[in-house]
Amino acid sequence: MIATTRIGYGLLATGMVVAAAACGAAQDPTDKASSATSASAASATSQPPEESFSPLFEQALPNVAGKTFTSAIVDFPPAARAVPHRHGDAFVYAYVLQGSMRSKQDGDEPRTYHQGENWIELPGAHHVLTENSSRTDPAKLLVVFVADTGDPLKTDDQPK
Repeated sequence: MIATTRIGYGLLATGMVVAAAACGAAQDPTDKASSATSASAASATSQPPEESFSPLFEQALPNVAGKTFTSAIVDFPPAARAVPHRHGDAFVYAYVLQGSMRSKQDGDEPRTYHQGENWIELPGAHHVLTENSSRTDPAKLLVVFVADTGDPLKTDDQPK
């Protein structure tokens, strides 16, 4: 158990270092022209804007056969909402880098997470709500996956 805990902390530390580097290159939040363009594009459609996924790091785990560690930044424009989805058999850790996010997994109550807060998703979990809780400010997550090597990291629900 101690070795597993150390591996987990090591993976988390790696993800945080990678995220810190990625955040340094993030868009300037004072860039009003870019924000205005995004807002007008979002208002032109009836669908809420979608999140964007930017992989940061991927590495097969040398001491856990068949598993891969992946970290990514997920940007949510104002009012963005992800389609309900699953992450297969992956263990997922999400950390709010910026803004606030509402999240709900099957069987749980919706919860709002603010900058500096985090949650996990167990293998097989159904993530039915993931949205930026603000209509005016962007939100950003660091997401870390420990998944079966070669499996997709996210599978959206099929439209009904």
